[in-house]
Amino acid sequence: MADSDDDECECPAGLPAWLATFADLMSLLMCFFVLLLSFSEMDVQKYKQVAGSMASAFGVQNLIKTKDIPKGTSIIAQEFSPGRPEPTPINEVRQFTTDVTKSELNVNCPTGETPTDESSGDRSEADVESSAQAVAQLGMIELQVEKAAMEVASALSKEVKNGQVEVETDGAKIVIRVKEHGSFASGSATMRPEFVPIMARIRDVLRGIRGVYTVEGHTDNIPINTPRFRSNWELSTSRAVSVLQELLVGGYLDERRFTVVGYGSTRPILPNSTPDNRSKNRRVEIIVEQGKEPNWEEFKVFESDEVQNVIDEIRDANGPPDFNFDEDEIF
Repeated sequence: MADSDDDECECPAGLPAWLATFADLMSLLMCFFVLLLSFSEMDVQKYKQVAGSMASAFGVQNLIKTKDIPKGTSIIAQEFSPGRPEPTPINEVRQFTTDVTKSELNVNCPTGETPTDESSGDRSEADVESSAQAVAQLGMIELQVEKAAMEVASALSKEVKNGQVEVETDGAKIVIRVKEHGSFASGSATMRPEFVPIMARIRDVLRGIRGVYTVEGHTDNIPINTPRFRSNWELSTSRAVSVLQELLVGGYLDERRFTVVGYGSTRPILPNSTPDNRSKNRRVEIIVEQGKEPNWEEFKVFESDEVQNVIDEIRDANGPPDFNFDEDEIF
């Protein structure tokens, strides 16, 4: 016992020197792996796609229990990822086409003048001003049309309520729709006597409306073949002429403002599938278009005394006509 106690040596205080070197080495090694992990980039979506393709290739499928709700896949997460924004094709087209179209504009100038930016600006302002004036004029015409249509509807309120007449507007046009019910018998172009006073009220209303008038005749699609009317064309035209004759009674309206058209069954307002629809399609429309005036130059030729003298000479030379039309025979 005494010998062993004599052989023991004293331990120095503190840690051994090699432990500090070992700790530094471990710290550096840990920092190295941390840097490697930070430098690496793991694409989760790409990893899932590769894993899915591998699973499909090897026939590996996940079993889904019948009680569990199948989980969906986000298409947005698969197809889209954050990235640097790039110019869209629309912006590129705008950037390239703006200058090209500007250089290809044609400028018409009077002889001896050269186009300048100042004149182009004045022209643009003039175009804008003329367009604004046209829009303002159209707006005024539409207001006048609405006011005139209200006057027509007020004057024919009883007939509108009974369903014999309809009044509506179409832009700068007033449409007075005379239905067959109460105005004409089936297959006839002779106006009923009880409808003549209604035409007189329409005539009085039209006296205060400026513009040109179109009288349109319409029928349904049921063919007609009578000794007087061989087709719906003749029937629609004859009814339009009958309405025109009532409007011209008294000479208050200028006949040069009128145009008569027969459309037959070509322009129905409703499908000819039911008797009620066919009844509505059989009509005569008086269309008043405001903001227009007839071309009076077309009528000046016939108002000339020289032309009238020539016509009288031709009639005297040829003698009386071989036949005369009766008023009822004209359709």
